[in-house]
Amino acid sequence: EVQLVESGGGLVQFGGSLRLSCAASGFTFSNSAMSWVRQAPGKGIEWVSTITSSLGRTTYADSVKGRFTISRDNAKNTLYLQMNSLKPEDTAVYYCKIAGSPPRSQGTQVTVSS
Repeated sequence: EVQLVESGGGLVQFGGSLRLSCAASGFTFSNSAMSWVRQAPGKGIEWVSTITSSLGRTTYADSVKGRFTISRDNAKNTLYLQMNSLKPEDTAVYYCKIAGSPPRSQGTQVTVSS
């Protein structure tokens, strides 16, 4: 059974940083492209970033490019999202997921105060 458990969210001030982690199990993590998505209150799911499996190529939404960095540790079956220069509009529940699949985890709340 695929399990994805996010952690690292919290309350941070404008301009602050957070590092999200996602512990993966139940599938071959190293062979899977992975993504972060987010959902702000009252809004739909927004794609944030994707990292490929072997080469670790990354792509980002324009809204986070230059501020967020996605990475992975295949030895630890863990996905990361380093978030810098946070803005109030980054406030959302953040989910990690297998690329191309719907979110299936509980997510972690990120709240950025102005």
